[in-house]
Amino acid sequence: MDVICWLLTAYMLVLLARIVLSWFPISRGSPVEPIATVLYALTEPVLGPLRRAIPPVRIGAMGLDLSPLIVLFGVNILMGIIC
Repeated sequence: MDVICWLLTAYMLVLLARIVLSWFPISRGSPVEPIATVLYALTEPVLGPLRRAIPPVRIGAMGLDLSPLIVLFGVNILMGIIC
């Protein structure tokens, strides 16, 4: 059980890091690019299908992607049940 709780916590932190990194433009060759690539590779298998199922919420001319928030809530609920 402890391993599952640790993995869920680690995934939550990876997802939070991806959310924060998405606020900043990352150019090719920047020192942050390898970190962003790993974060996207770890989180996209969960976020991608959810993003396709739930369209972005329109806020004026901008779209807000709610899939990371939904996954965070889901992981938090799962941790509450398991841990």
